Amino acid sequence: MSKTGARASRPSYRCTECGWETGKWVGRCGECQAWGSVAEAAAPTVRAAAAPVTTAAVPIGQVSVSESAFRTSGVPELDRVLGGGLVPGAAILLAGEPGVGKSTLLLEVAAQTARYRHRTLYVTGEESASQVRLRADRTGSVQDELYLAAETDLGAVLTHIEQVRPTLLVVDSVQTIGASGTEGVPGGVTQVKEVAAALVRVAKTRNITTVLVGHVTKDGSIAGPRVLEHLVDVVLHFEGDRNSRFRMVRAMKNRFGPVDEVGCFDLGPDGITAVTDPTGLFVENHHGRVPGTCVAVTMEGRRPMLAEVQALVTHSPLERPRRTTSGLDSSRVAMVLAVLQQHCGVRLHKMDVFASTVGGARLQEPASDLGVAVALASASLGQAVPHGVVAMGEIGLAGELRRLRDLPQRVAEAERLGFRVAVVPCEPDSRDPQGLRASPPPVSEGIRVVEVPDVSSALRVLRLVQD
Repeated sequence: MSKTGARASRPSYRCTECGWETGKWVGRCGECQAWGSVAEAAAPTVRAAAAPVTTAAVPIGQVSVSESAFRTSGVPELDRVLGGGLVPGAAILLAGEPGVGKSTLLLEVAAQTARYRHRTLYVTGEESASQVRLRADRTGSVQDELYLAAETDLGAVLTHIEQVRPTLLVVDSVQTIGASGTEGVPGGVTQVKEVAAALVRVAKTRNITTVLVGHVTKDGSIAGPRVLEHLVDVVLHFEGDRNSRFRMVRAMKNRFGPVDEVGCFDLGPDGITAVTDPTGLFVENHHGRVPGTCVAVTMEGRRPMLAEVQALVTHSPLERPRRTTSGLDSSRVAMVLAVLQQHCGVRLHKMDVFASTVGGARLQEPASDLGVAVALASASLGQAVPHGVVAMGEIGLAGELRRLRDLPQRVAEAERLGFRVAVVPCEPDSRDPQGLRASPPPVSEGIRVVEVPDVSSALRVLRLVQD
């Protein structure tokens, strides 16, 4: 036997959890580290031969785009994330943690689509039809053009599609649907690939907008094979804190629009509603000036959002003082504490430090560093930040402030909400002998923009430290 024939007949092994392949059997997957998930893969199929084409190839300029025009989903915040709305024939994957509100959001989208006289099919594999009907009654989502089916078999789902002929198909969820004749259990790598590929194929051939619900793992990634994200056109992540009603939809992949947009929602007992102005949820209305608070401006996609940072600094009876954060990156807070200690003379090494955001906001952007630093310095010195001030800027290890992107949009949002002073990083060549200067605002005359080169200068401007 030739070497080529021996190589072709050699068995291969594949992990049933993540799809990792190896030439010999091992007890533990080398990719996802799962035990006992590696099994012998099926023999490779015969190489395909040339076959008749479905449609002839034409110059790209002659291809009509009218069939792929955006259609509103009835939920403006979701349209914002998708880039304009639902595209006929598009396959959308919506992933999120259990209980975050994926089913509630998609039931609202299905009801709004049916309200516009577009036939919609909602297939549930996790609940019974009566359970979904109860939620629809509670959220006001009962529509004549909304069809409901409870199925866990792919063949039955395809039959429903053939009979109903919907404009929008919602499958909740892709991990609960099984394909007969395919190895593995529903939710496994092989099954998810087969089910997703069949549904995407139907979506493309029948021009049906298809939304698939996906589960996530403990680390927040989408469960199942990575090929699932490659098969679909749009990947959306539905995020939110269980202790808060605020929810966000973030686009991770979008073939029809931007991937830096987010949509904001309020999940309540009567369903889910869009939040077009979420900034007020993250800023407290204090009756007086309170030490240890500062408002930062962060960008969620292309949307500027203001969030209040609160800090509490107390003497610690412990040998190793506590550092507790909520809604903030603990490593960046530790870095800001070190910069304040080293470059600003704010002694915090023997203090317990607590830092959090208001309303469950999560500040991951480095531009919130200056707001955190001002709040910590204010809490440590017991001096309140002047009224109507926002602070934004990324802090370096030398205490310098780095340039920000989208500064005009951030300042405009702060002005719209009534703030009158914005402390921002300055250009390296714009510093005066005192290390700071007041420049004309980049947007309008309604807010004064003070440019500072470093953290120490920012604290001096806010009168938190002496010159």
